[in-house]
Amino acid sequence: MIDIGLTHIALSVSDIEQSIAFYSTYASMQVVHRRLDAETGVSVVWLCDRTRPFVVVLIEIASVHPILSPLAHLGVGCKSREDMERLCQIARHEGRLLSEPKDSGYPIGYWAFLRDPDGHTLELSYGQEIGLKLES
Repeated sequence: MIDIGLTHIALSVSDIEQSIAFYSTYASMQVVHRRLDAETGVSVVWLCDRTRPFVVVLIEIASVHPILSPLAHLGVGCKSREDMERLCQIARHEGRLLSEPKDSGYPIGYWAFLRDPDGHTLELSYGQEIGLKLES
């Protein structure tokens, strides 16, 4: 089977293990591929939440300039408002919460921005209904 459509986004990271831990905690992603690139010698990891054929590719380099910040972001839908609030509490405690959760009503829902270890922005949300919109 050949992949078509949007399959991945690649992010440069300075510490691949810290980034794996962040996306595992806040986006329920796990490593599905790991390698040391033969040409460049850099570590490369593919992360997936196994809900669709899409990965976040992490490429470890010495100096990172965040490309997903502040409004450019990855968005993750949470299974409940309570789960999102739990994750925001962890992020608050870790100093990763960029914006407090806010309810913006339909179609945006309840959302908050977090900062990953390299300054890229991750949005947690509940109630955006993107999947439902695509089904209708």
